[in-house]
Amino acid sequence: MEQLVEEFGHPTFVSFPVIAARLLLATIFGAAIGFEREWRNRPAGLRTHILVCVAAAAYGILTIEIIHAPMFAGESVKLDPIRVVEAVTAGVAFLAAGVVIFTRGEVHGLTTGAGMWLAGAIGISCGLGLWQIALFSTVLALIVLGSLQFFEGQGVDEDPNLLGPDLNNSEGATAERGEDKPRSRPEP
Repeated sequence: MEQLVEEFGHPTFVSFPVIAARLLLATIFGAAIGFEREWRNRPAGLRTHILVCVAAAAYGILTIEIIHAPMFAGESVKLDPIRVVEAVTAGVAFLAAGVVIFTRGEVHGLTTGAGMWLAGAIGISCGLGLWQIALFSTVLALIVLGSLQFFEGQGVDEDPNLLGPDLNNSEGATAERGEDKPRSRPEP
């Protein structure tokens, strides 16, 4: 029984309050990105981004703990912390690939997939205690996802209200162009 108590009372290299703070920060940053995706009704929203970010943070924390674990202190064990980053990247890429859809010649979900990928990187940053990288990455992501949408190329075909009321119907648009019949959209 004592061995069982010892095993669960195993001290960590990083103190538990710091571990909790890192995981909570990952939750907050993942929620910030996920909220924006949820607000826009995208396939991967709040919960997905939080879980990706927290999981990546947990892997980052585990990396620190494994490096400092006494069982891996021998010379016969070679540790490469970059492998955790590679594993998280591969796992998130697998999830992100599930939200990317190709239909009718158009690709949908790339921004959400990229957001999930970034949430993984932010999570690893939180897990490794790199707060500044995590915070600045989150701020940049919110700027890109929120305010830069205004600058994306939105053509007439995508937004029928762009030209005004008399150019939105086919008769007004053809009369303005001096044509007899409306132009058809090219097939993708």
